[in-house]
Amino acid sequence: MDVKLDPSRDDLPLLANTGHILVKHYVLDLDVDFKSQIIEGSIVLFFEPGNRFKKQSSSIEETCQSESNEACKFRMPEPCHNPVTHTSTFSSKMGYDGFSVCGKGVKDTSGKDGNHDNWEQASGISSSKYCCDTGNHGSEDFLLVLDCCDLSVLKVEEVDVAAVPGIEKFARSPTLTVVSEELRNQIIRELVTLPADRWREQLDYYARCSQAPGCGELLFDTDTWSLQIRKTGTQAATDFPHAIRIRYRTKPQGRSVTWTSDQSGRPCVYTMGSPINNRALFPCQEPPVAMSTWQATVRAAASFVVLMSGENSAKPTQLHEGCSSWHYYVTMPMPASTFTIAVGSWAEMKPETCLSNDLATERSLSSSEADFRYVGVCGHMEYPCRFQNASATTQEIIPHRVFAPVCLKGACQETLLRLIPPCLSAAHSVLGTHPFSRLDVLIVPANFPSLGMASPHIIFLSQSTLTGMSHLCGTRLCHEIAHAWFGLAIGARDWTEEWLSEGFATHLEDVFWARAQQLAPREAQEQQELRACLRWRRLQDEVRNSPEEMQVLRPNKEETGCVSDSGSSVIKHGLNPEKAFMQVHYLKGYFLLRFLAKRLGDDTYFSFLRKFVHTFHGQLILSQDFLQMLLENIPEEKRLELSVENIFRDWLESSGIPQAVFCSEVELIHIISKYLK
Repeated sequence: MDVKLDPSRDDLPLLANTGHILVKHYVLDLDVDFKSQIIEGSIVLFFEPGNRFKKQSSSIEETCQSESNEACKFRMPEPCHNPVTHTSTFSSKMGYDGFSVCGKGVKDTSGKDGNHDNWEQASGISSSKYCCDTGNHGSEDFLLVLDCCDLSVLKVEEVDVAAVPGIEKFARSPTLTVVSEELRNQIIRELVTLPADRWREQLDYYARCSQAPGCGELLFDTDTWSLQIRKTGTQAATDFPHAIRIRYRTKPQGRSVTWTSDQSGRPCVYTMGSPINNRALFPCQEPPVAMSTWQATVRAAASFVVLMSGENSAKPTQLHEGCSSWHYYVTMPMPASTFTIAVGSWAEMKPETCLSNDLATERSLSSSEADFRYVGVCGHMEYPCRFQNASATTQEIIPHRVFAPVCLKGACQETLLRLIPPCLSAAHSVLGTHPFSRLDVLIVPANFPSLGMASPHIIFLSQSTLTGMSHLCGTRLCHEIAHAWFGLAIGARDWTEEWLSEGFATHLEDVFWARAQQLAPREAQEQQELRACLRWRRLQDEVRNSPEEMQVLRPNKEETGCVSDSGSSVIKHGLNPEKAFMQVHYLKGYFLLRFLAKRLGDDTYFSFLRKFVHTFHGQLILSQDFLQMLLENIPEEKRLELSVENIFRDWLESSGIPQAVFCSEVELIHIISKYLK
C-alpha cells in the first residue's frame, strides 16, 4: 500500500484494505466487566470480495478523470518504509514467521510471538511487504487488513458456516456437495445478498452462523493501527474465508471507550466517537465506504442498562442471577464508525403529563411538504428503507426514550422530555421522512467532551444542555436530530469533509428550533440573524487563533475521496489534539449554506434540500455531489456566477473567512438591540 506513516505527524491512518474485500455484516458477542474495565468476547465478520463503493456515485471518477490514475492515489514513495527504527517489526526477509497462531484458551499474548502490544509498537504498518501488497500478489498469500488499535487479539479462526442446520439451502451449486472453502464462501455470498424483504431471515442466519464451530485458526499479527490476518495458501480475496471469528478484549486505556462514573457516582462506559472511532472497541473496517449492518449481544450485571445503535428498543433477558443480556440490530448499512454503545445505571424518564400544551405540534401536513413525496427506486444499496414506506413518510414523531443518571431525573422531566416531540416534528416538516425508526436520548457523564453526539437511533447529550431555560437544550437537540439526515443517512465519503455533516446540522438547527417554537416568520428571522452574528464573532476568534491549514474545509482538494489501490488512506489532521476544540467546519459550513439559502431564497433552497435528501439518503457523498445537484436544480437567473469551482476556491479550499460573509459591529449592535426589544 502506498501510504507512508510518520509518527511525528497528526494524520490518522485508515488501513483496512476495503479495495479488495468488504465487511457486509458484524455479529458482536460481548461481556462488559466493570471491575477490570474490559469488554471481552468475539466478533464474527461476514465478507464480500470487491469494492462496493465503485457501484455508488461516480463523483470520485468524475473528479479524477482529467488526471492519470497515479494522481488519484496518495503520492507516497514506494515501497512503504517504516519510519521508526527502534521498534520490533517485520522485515521483508521474515516471510510470515512473525504471525502468531493462538490456541484455544490461550491468555492474552500481546507483546509475544508476533502479537505485539499496540502501545509498545509505534510503527504505522508492519512492513513494506505486507502494507503495500495486500491484494492478489502471485505466489504470496492474501492479507486481510482491519483497522484495530488498543485491542488484545487472542484468536482468529474461520467459521464453519456449512455446519449450521438448514444452511444448505444457500448452497446453490449442485456440484458443491463436499464441505470445502468454496462451499462455505458460496453460502456466505448467497446470505449477504438476500433481498431486503428477507431481512429477518438474514439476521437469524447471521446469528446462527456466528455460533457455528471454527474450522481452522488463521495467522494474525497486530501493530499500532491494524490487525493483519492471512490463511496459508489463499492468494486472492475471493478465496479468503468469507466468515471469520475474532476473539479479543479491549484495554482499559483504549481510546474508543471511556470508563468513568456517572453523576450519581455509579460506574459506566460509553464510546467516544472520535478521534479514532471504534477501532479500539472491535476490529473493523473504519473507512466510510465499508458500509455494513450489525447485530450485537451484550451481557452485563443486571443492575446496568445497555444502550446501543439499534433499530429495536431492546429489553434485557435474564441469563442467571445477577446477569442480563441485551440484543440490538440494524438493517440499514452504515459505516462502522457510527456504532455506539453506552452501559450504565441509566434510569428511563417517562413523561408525567400529556405534551399537548407547551410547544405543541400540528399534525396536519403543510402544503410545502407535498413536493418531497417522491416515488421511485432509491439510489442506495438494498435494505428495508423508510423512504419507501408509506406510513413512515407521514410519521412526524418517531418513538423515543430518554435515559439519564437518577440524579438528573428532575431536570430531564422539566426540560428535555417536552422538547423531543416538537423538535422531531419540526425536523420532519423541513426534511420529510425520518431516516431512522426510533430514538434514544442519553444524558452522558460529566466528562463527555462536547455538547452532543448523534449515532443511528441514539443521541448523547451533555448535562450542560439541561441548565437554564429550554433554548440551549432545544437548539442542541435540533442539531443532533439534523445529523440523522446529514452525517448518518447521508455520510461524507471522505472524513476530511466534516462540513457536510456539521455545517448542515448547524444551519438546520436554527430552522428546526424556530419551527419547534412555532415562531412567526419575523421572530424566526430575528432569532436566526442574532445567532448568525454570534457565530460570526466565534468564527472571527477561531480564525485569529488557529493555524491556517486547520481552517480549510477541503484540505485534500482535488484528491478528496481518492484512496490507494487497497482502499487505505490517511485523514489529514485526524489526530491533531487541537482539532477537537475547533469549530471551523461547523461555522464556515454554516455560513456557506446560509449564503446559498439567501442567494436562492428559502423556498427554493429548502425545496431542493428535500429533493437532495430523497436522492442521496443511504449513500456517501463528496462536496461536489451536493453543489452540482444544487446548481443543476436552480433557475439560471439565481445562479449569478455561482459554480462548483468558485465555491471550492472561496469557501472550501481557502483559509480565513470568505468575503461573502460580512457582519459589521454596527449591524451586530442593531440586530441585538432589535431582538432584545
